[in-house]
Amino acid sequence: MAASFRMQRLAQRSLLSAVPPSRTKARHSLFSTGACIFCQLRPRILAAQPARGPGLTLQTRRLASTSSSTTATETSNQDSNLPDLTNHYTIFRETLPAGPPPASSFDIPLSDLRREFLRLQNVIHPDKFPPGPAKQRAEALSARINEAYRTLADPLQRAQYLLREIHGIDVTAEDGATQHALDPETLMEVMEVQETIEDVGAGPGAEEAIAALKKENDARVADCVKSLAQAFERGDIEAARQECVRLRFWYSVGEGLREWEPGRTEIRLIH
Repeated sequence: MAASFRMQRLAQRSLLSAVPPSRTKARHSLFSTGACIFCQLRPRILAAQPARGPGLTLQTRRLASTSSSTTATETSNQDSNLPDLTNHYTIFRETLPAGPPPASSFDIPLSDLRREFLRLQNVIHPDKFPPGPAKQRAEALSARINEAYRTLADPLQRAQYLLREIHGIDVTAEDGATQHALDPETLMEVMEVQETIEDVGAGPGAEEAIAALKKENDARVADCVKSLAQAFERGDIEAARQECVRLRFWYSVGEGLREWEPGRTEIRLIH
């Protein structure tokens, strides 16, 4: 029996030695461990099914492509909501699609402008972003939109902006008093307003007189804005410059009248 058992062991060894080393190693790896054979063979089974492999890879690629496309679409949608910062007019492309005059009217629908302003601020308001570079960019963009809105909403600031940024004429410069002097006729009107205040400012009927001067000045401002709009719309920049200088004075007179108090006999003009 012992001899027979030794003969069987020798036969098994001879069979194992006849197997190539690579196969022997593989065979030992399969049977010498305690793992489930199916679990050990599963990678080979999957590898032996090339039809499923590419299918899974294609599905992964499709998912990656879809994710990338979605991200790109979201980024594109965000970019489409951001304003064009070329100038104040391009920021409000819905309200002012034609750009500055003479391509468009000088007058602006303020309700539409405000509606678009609020929509833009809702999109890029800094409070929507966490602290960091994105929030800083949002703060800068929000400030830029605020500046554009304030400028375009006021006829005088709008006119000064158009002259300065579009036509290179700065009526607010330090040397503006000499380069852009007020015409003699308007200067006489301003002096008359000041003299009236000196005459009635301390009298019993001062408040009624000042109220009348305010109405007169409001009418002058309205006429001046109308002339200013016509000048811009016909492309007469020199006339627009002259009207802008007049409007600056009438704005100053109006501010002085609003600040007037009983007993005062003069108003401070800033121009």
